[in-house]
Amino acid sequence: MCDSMAALVVLLGLVTLLTALVNGAVILAICTTRKLHVPANYLICSLAVTDLLVALLVMPLSILYISTGAWTLGAAVCEAWLSLDMTCCTSSILHLCVIALDRYWAITKAVEYACRRSPRHAAAMVGAVWVISVFISVPPLFWRQRARGGGSPHHCAIEHDHLGYTIYSTFGAFYIPLMVILMLYYRIYNAAKMLYQKRGSSRHLSNRSVGSQNSMDQCRVSHAFCVSDSSRSDRAPGSDTLTAAVRVPGSETDATDGQDDKNQIVSSRERKAARILGLILGAFTACWLPFFLKELLAGLRVLQPSRSVSDLLTWLGYVNSLINPLLYTSFNDDFKAAFKKLLRRKEHS
Repeated sequence: MCDSMAALVVLLGLVTLLTALVNGAVILAICTTRKLHVPANYLICSLAVTDLLVALLVMPLSILYISTGAWTLGAAVCEAWLSLDMTCCTSSILHLCVIALDRYWAITKAVEYACRRSPRHAAAMVGAVWVISVFISVPPLFWRQRARGGGSPHHCAIEHDHLGYTIYSTFGAFYIPLMVILMLYYRIYNAAKMLYQKRGSSRHLSNRSVGSQNSMDQCRVSHAFCVSDSSRSDRAPGSDTLTAAVRVPGSETDATDGQDDKNQIVSSRERKAARILGLILGAFTACWLPFFLKELLAGLRVLQPSRSVSDLLTWLGYVNSLINPLLYTSFNDDFKAAFKKLLRRKEHS
């Protein structure tokens, strides 16, 4: 039993360390790479900061609680830990919402959104995320009285004694954001698919304005999916300074072959976009749906999960803080270059 607990603590400690390192790397890459200084990446940076807080402030105390089997840090620390847990995890989820919203506006309203897509606008979105997170996590502080209410001083967990708050918190922190994210990414995929098809159906690109328009469309799609196919992340969507590689068919056969190649490219990019969205949505849903389903059912008194099940589902949600920086940066060539640059600096030092 002791060996299995030691192995579990080592595993959870490794997850915590990796979460801190990966999110720290994302923050450092954005701060030290000028090419990444764009509003869209500021949202990614804020998400990384939030997930780093989960790794530094929430996960270690959870490991301590699991390893000892009892809460030994007192009621005040318990309340602070639960509030930080709810606030940071809710903020992480809502960050995914505003990132999806930012990408939706970037691909569907490229020209007008480019005018107001600024650091100040990104800061306002981040501020709104934290305000909503605090309003969701703070209410229990007004009625939780573990030290004076006869509760066990060695127990520290979210209580389900207020059905109204359980519904309010689970829907505000997860179910509503989940529906918003699904709707936005569905519309993003459809818009990107139309742009890909529009770009692939252009047979004669000798006209400069057509080439420029196709470059603008590709830039919008690249920003929506964090893919650097033909644009770089430091160029705002709708930029007219982009240039396109133009192929002028020399014969009817060349035109047919060129069209077939374009159709294959369009199909490949659509599959790539679908794969990226599948990974983002799949990881988010797989990590957090079991936990919030358990919370809602426990609040409705439908089930009473054991502590081991609760811990397992809670840590499954924490793992999303490790997955987020990987998913939101690994498809972007500029982030890859920044990470390689950081590794080279570390080797030289």
